[in-house]
This record gives sequence, structure tokens and C-alpha cells, in this order.
Amino acid sequence: VQLVESGGGLVQPGGSLRLSCTASGFPFSRYGGSWYRQAPGKERELVATISNTGGWTNYADSVKGRFTISRDNIKNTMYLQMNSLKPEDAAVYYCFVFGSWGQGTQVTVSS
Repeated sequence: VQLVESGGGLVQPGGSLRLSCTASGFPFSRYGGSWYRQAPGKERELVATISNTGGWTNYADSVKGRFTISRDNIKNTMYLQMNSLKPEDAAVYYCFVFGSWGQGTQVTVSS
């Protein structure tokens, strides 16, 4: 089982980023997935969840209306589109699928 994340980086407040999580080693399309984030000194928190088909999604109140979770089961990839980013969104973002974690990707929001 492997989850490889990409797409993090430095963005100004109000900017956008798209994170990707590419899976291998298990039947990705059979499992729902989630994105979590962890800021320095804080606990890891759930950001968004998606069903295996992509037909159901759920978001933390802090990101509703700004973030969109999606997936492409042909590409075995889950995405997190992040718009209108705020400094408080800065964290290491992790994908979680099939009981496994990605390595994390850093998102920094700063002017």
C-alpha cells in the first residue's frame, strides 16, 4: 500500500492550491478517503471525506465552501482543491485511505 501526495507549497492569502494523493497496492475504487491536516503544536484534524464513488462528501466547518474533495478512480487519485486560503489553513496535509497515511505535504499561506 502506498499513498503519494503532491501539490503543496507556498501561497498568498486568498490563493489556491490543489493537492493530489495517488494510491497503489490496493483496490482504490472500493474505499472512501479523507484529507487531514496538522499545524505545529496542534492535533491532526479531519478536513474532508469522500465516499468510494465520490458521490458523498463531507467537510469540516472551517473549510466548507472553500475546499473541494474529489477523486478519479481511473487514475487512483484523490484531490483536495483549496481556494480562498487563509493563514490558518497552513499545515501539513495528509491523505488517509485503506487505513494508510500519505507522507504529508506542506501548505504554507503567507504574504
